[in-house]
Amino acid sequence: MSAMSQRFNTDVLIIGGGAAGLSAALALAQHARVTVLCKGDITSGSSHWAQGGVAAVTDPEDSFESHIADTLDAGAGLCDPEVVRATVSGGPDAIAKLTERGVVFDTEGNALHLTREGGHSHRRVVHVADATGKAITQTLTDQVLDNGNIELFNDRVAIDLINLSTLGRHHSRCAGAYVLNRTTGRVEVFQSRFVILATGGASKVYLYTSNPDSSTGDGIAMAWRAGCRVANMEFNQFHPTCLYHPHAGSFLISEAVRGEGGILRLPNGQRFMQRFDERLELAPRDIVARAIDHEMKRIGADCVYLDVSHLSASFIHSHFPNIAQKCAELGIDVTKDPIPVVPAAHYTCGGVVVDDCGRTDLANLYAIGEVSCTGLHGANRLASNSLLECFVYGARAAEKIIGLLDKPQTAPYIPKWDESKVTDSDESVIIAHNWDELRRFMWDYVGIVRTDKRLMRAHRRIELLKQEIQDYYATYRVTNDLIELRNLLHVADLIVRSALKRKESRGLNYNMDYPELAPQAIDTILAPGSLDSMMLDPVLQQPNR
Repeated sequence: MSAMSQRFNTDVLIIGGGAAGLSAALALAQHARVTVLCKGDITSGSSHWAQGGVAAVTDPEDSFESHIADTLDAGAGLCDPEVVRATVSGGPDAIAKLTERGVVFDTEGNALHLTREGGHSHRRVVHVADATGKAITQTLTDQVLDNGNIELFNDRVAIDLINLSTLGRHHSRCAGAYVLNRTTGRVEVFQSRFVILATGGASKVYLYTSNPDSSTGDGIAMAWRAGCRVANMEFNQFHPTCLYHPHAGSFLISEAVRGEGGILRLPNGQRFMQRFDERLELAPRDIVARAIDHEMKRIGADCVYLDVSHLSASFIHSHFPNIAQKCAELGIDVTKDPIPVVPAAHYTCGGVVVDDCGRTDLANLYAIGEVSCTGLHGANRLASNSLLECFVYGARAAEKIIGLLDKPQTAPYIPKWDESKVTDSDESVIIAHNWDELRRFMWDYVGIVRTDKRLMRAHRRIELLKQEIQDYYATYRVTNDLIELRNLLHVADLIVRSALKRKESRGLNYNMDYPELAPQAIDTILAPGSLDSMMLDPVLQQPNR
């Protein structure tokens, strides 16, 4: 294999081809040359698999104030009210822009058909049956492919961002990324004036997840290594209802199924949500996930069941065609049989700290979508606010960058990727073993219910794995699996450190050692190079905690 790197130059490099990245690319393309990198193809990201829809106020009987209140309530005191208001207010425009781009949302009569999901006080989720993400990403991708100012590269996984200060340049600025071409195995240099991270979340750090294989926290880890702060990484949302079947893969049973009347039952058919929340199945996700987890552990069950058999067959097949088809392929007739479900890691509520335009701490680096922490989600995301955030912040980041394009900027020389001291690995079993070990102990020790003792166990294992993988990284040529494992380890470390710093139970962070809410809601912010990033509070290292 040649050590020579290929070089590409562009105005704006967007890492990630989901809803956030594609919408930003289209907004930028009238003013700049844009390059979009996808790990696989468009079906490999979370946006493509988003079943629910886009939360937006489009019904005259609904209101911004109601959507804002629901978001603040779900966020358990940690949302930034100004960010929430600005994002919610951008909902109608986002829907209008998507419709203009050719997305055909479901209608009822002359109006959009709206569904309701957990935590919402009104029907406000605009959707395309139960495959909204697929419809949106396919429409946006078609437009990207037809746009002469946008170049789309598939099968590329970013290794690290290029920060000019680490290359001996005086000013700290992002100037592109080193990227592995998964087809050729070569490392390429993508140089750019601006970089947008739209890499999605990190739920693949857990053993059970609804996310596709690409959700390995790459953007969060790269931004952290490049010197950016991260916030609220302890808040990982567990979707209450992932299909439980040995051949189901990571298949989600949409929140909208409960929104339309689905009932959660124990294996004996008994309802149980009334014991946990007066909103029953429509309680926010963290409450429903903890209730299911509690009941499964209490009775030793492998799963619980979601029952829609009381709804008409025609309603089920028209509203949830993909879910009904997937279940039918596995021998489950959802019009008669309850659906076996378990909680699974679903959404990373924290991420790279950004401002109201998606700007990070590193000059010329932006982060949008699930990779970022905007202040919208707080301690728990309200269902279907995520796609809304993608479109609102995609547009804002693009607008900010467009305003800076005329500003002169020197184009520094970026050295090629140095492979002079590495060889091909003959020990890939280490990657597979460590990948499995990491995801298992994260599920067991840093899952839906936590304790400081469990978190410290995870921390000690992460420290050992980090050293092992760093030695491996320094010795062997990079591969896709090595890059992803390295990123997952950094993200796992950030999650555990953040969880140990939070001495309360709030939103998605439920710690049995601290079951009460603290009097003040404070973001957990970690900064590279700070004391927090290098060592834990000595109190946490007491052996009997």
